[in-house]
Amino acid sequence: MSEKRHGRSAVEYGPTAVNVATNIRRIRKARGLSTYKLADRLTKVGRPIAPSAISKVERCERQVTVDDLAALAVIFNVSPSALLLPPTDDPSEKVEITGVGPVPADQAWDWLDGRRRLDQPTSDPNGAALLYALHSRPPIRRNREISGP
Repeated sequence: MSEKRHGRSAVEYGPTAVNVATNIRRIRKARGLSTYKLADRLTKVGRPIAPSAISKVERCERQVTVDDLAALAVIFNVSPSALLLPPTDDPSEKVEITGVGPVPADQAWDWLDGRRRLDQPTSDPNGAALLYALHSRPPIRRNREISGP
């Protein structure tokens, strides 16, 4: 007897992917860019994406690769974080993060920017926060933040 394998669908969008799609559309429109103009700019930076594919991304019908995300952040002149989370850091608002669920928006931004663990405990007897900091940012960057400019 043969068993059919059921894998994930080709396009499965979680909450972070929905944030990315929403932010691409929001920022593209705020910059006054058509999908054609955005596609042209992406081609010029070596990451060609057809206008129809951009529309599919915005409709959650096409996934964004990490290379696409980086190129879009460059084109839009924003950090990659600005594409991954909703545009709020209000602690009273919840944002959903893939693999975690809803968390306060300010905590989500701090985590995504490498400032703190997402599940920052009130006490940390095992030094998990220190290990997080050690592995989340390059050493030179951490030293500059600690000692100042």
